[in-house]
Amino acid sequence: VQLQAFGGGLVQAGGSLRLSCAASGRPFSRYAMAWFRQAPGKEREFVAAISWSGGTAYYTDSVKGRFTISRENAKNMAHLQMNSLKPEDTAVYYCAVKLEGPTRVKTEYDDWGQGTQVTVSS
Repeated sequence: VQLQAFGGGLVQAGGSLRLSCAASGRPFSRYAMAWFRQAPGKEREFVAAISWSGGTAYYTDSVKGRFTISRENAKNMAHLQMNSLKPEDTAVYYCAVKLEGPTRVKTEYDDWGQGTQVTVSS
């Protein structure tokens, strides 16, 4: 699956952004999908994941209640709505897919997008 993440940008603390991930190449609906992020000098970390049906979603604790992951299988798209953004959310955000169920483990994901930069100013 080829993935392209977009929608990043510069936003003030407390603001919102909506990231999107466009998939192509294989039936997107077969795959669980996740967002990860990587801040400068840090490891890539899990943010959120969603099952192929959209019925199950996981979030890392630091974004619970602020971020919402969703998907539109008919459009081969997934989204990450980010509200109440904080400076510590600043990172490059990556979308990724895997067969079977969603997990929090980055090494279990097979295909990755190129990343989109999110910068939150204080």
